[in-house]
Amino acid sequence: MPRRRPGPIRAGARGSHRTTSTRPVIDGLSSRALSEIIRLEQTRNYLRPGDVSAAVGLWKDYVHQPERTLWHDYEWGNAHWYCCGNPLETRALLDTVMQALSPRSARELRKIVNRSDAVWDLPPPPYEEAGR
Repeated sequence: MPRRRPGPIRAGARGSHRTTSTRPVIDGLSSRALSEIIRLEQTRNYLRPGDVSAAVGLWKDYVHQPERTLWHDYEWGNAHWYCCGNPLETRALLDTVMQALSPRSARELRKIVNRSDAVWDLPPPPYEEAGR
């Protein structure tokens, strides 16, 4: 019986160390959009696996805080942002990701992010108006 030479390990192949925890979990996105996000996280140097889902979660949690906490953060900043992530920077990251996605997937992600934006009462981004 001939010996087989070991080939490259593909994601999901037997023996690979990739787990499902590195896959983004964002409620409301299609599998197509999620696979596009996975591809972006693997190919862009400003993203790591799980960054987009973490950004969506952090932004959602931030905008649902009491208004007095948001005002305090606006006035004086937040010391915990250094260890736990800056929600304003993650919102900017989400804008960058939406621009890198295909129009269909970007529309799906924008719909989810706009729900949180409506809670925080942000005006819609200017590129959304230009497309119409």
